[in-house]
Parts: sequence; structure tokens; C-alpha cells
Amino acid sequence: MIFGHIAHTSPEQYPVPVANAIAYLQNTDFRALPAGRYQDPANGYVVQVLDLHTHQPSDLRPEVHRQNVDVQFLVNGTELIGVAADRGDNAIHQDLLAERDIIFYQDVADESWLTMQPGNFAVFFPQDVHRPACINQQPGAIRKVVVKIPLALFSV
Repeated sequence: MIFGHIAHTSPEQYPVPVANAIAYLQNTDFRALPAGRYQDPANGYVVQVLDLHTHQPSDLRPEVHRQNVDVQFLVNGTELIGVAADRGDNAIHQDLLAERDIIFYQDVADESWLTMQPGNFAVFFPQDVHRPACINQQPGAIRKVVVKIPLALFSV
């Protein structure tokens, strides 16, 4: 997992696929785009612009992806994201790998918390369980962007 702030980051310090995603995030005005699904024109990455409300962690399921790396970027609002290492022993709540490249777990042990403020980004690899959109102090609206990087690009 990688955590940082978009204004204090040099994309070159990361693997090329992540660097490309960060550069895209730095150069796109996500406040001007309507919520929806887009494609990064330079790299072909799937980009989701999401308007969400935060929830209690107990109302949300931890998740992992096997074919994509998530770069989650907070545009406005604040959220907590639970994170833990995927040790392979989590009970599966719902397996949607074939349809959406996502597994939802019932819960996860040894979860830590990232506090996301506007400008923060987090990169989640297949071994990183994450539980996004959790309440930070009080429920609220957030706008976030999720860039999906195909895992295969890391072995090129």
C-alpha cells in the first residue's frame, strides 16, 4: 500500500503504472467532471468519479481486487479507509471476481485506519484489504476518484 498527498508527490518515485495514474490525478479537475466512469486517455485506465456518503465501518465490507490495483484519491470531504494485509484466511461475504474483480470479506483482522483528507491518495495492491468510505468523526458527503490499473502492467 502507498499513501500520500497529491500536492507533495513526485510521480517519478513510484512504479510507472502508479506514476502515470498520479500524474493523471494531478492534471485533471475532478470538481468539474460529473460523477461517472471515464477512461484516462493517455493510459487507458478506467477512472470512476464517485459521489458517496460515508458510513459506519460495520455497515461496509472490506474488499480486495485480484486483477487491478486501486488508486483512490479524495477530492472533497473526509473519510476513513480501513486497511489490513490479506492473509488468505478471511471469510468471504461475496465473491464477484468474475464480474467486477472484487471480493467482499465478512470482516478482517488487524485493521488499521487511514484518514483521508482532500488531496490524499492511497494505492491498494491485491494483497491490501481495504474498507473505503467510512465515517471520520461524523457522516458526510465525499467525492472520490478511483483509478483502476491492470495488474498486468506491473510485470511489463
